[in-house]
Amino acid sequence: MREIQEALNRSQKQDQFKLEPRFAVRTHDLHRALLDTDPQIVHFCGHGSRDEGLVIEDEDGKSKLLSTEALTSLLEKFAEHVECVLLNACYSEVQAKRIVQHIEYVIGMSDALGDTAAIKFAIGFYDALGAGRSIESAYEFGCVAIQSENIPEHLTPKLHKKQ
Repeated sequence: MREIQEALNRSQKQDQFKLEPRFAVRTHDLHRALLDTDPQIVHFCGHGSRDEGLVIEDEDGKSKLLSTEALTSLLEKFAEHVECVLLNACYSEVQAKRIVQHIEYVIGMSDALGDTAAIKFAIGFYDALGAGRSIESAYEFGCVAIQSENIPEHLTPKLHKKQ
């Protein structure tokens, strides 16, 4: 979060961004955050489990899976406001391919992604958005940010565009 906030704070377009972080979200926290903020970008940082979904917390603070179907159904309800969903989680390309049926741009990860690569991608992505670049260009900057650190995971992020 610190790196994303720094990228946006130093950007020439900083007045166009408002970061609304939510940590250790439970299902109802996610619903409320989307309803309360009406975001243009939804950025999920966490863990993925291929076909099974994304890892969130239950009421007791333990890990649970949010199914691909449930996540897709939820995000579909915000399709008129959300322009991009960034799933910065291992194996989240499965979810990205489903969500892009409703959201213009969705970025998912085709494989495991280490913390350093995930952070570098986010820095490159938000640096570019803050400089006024398009989402497609910001995605490319995110990949280059990973590659510039000689991290082999620069091919892991995958951008999907609604047809």
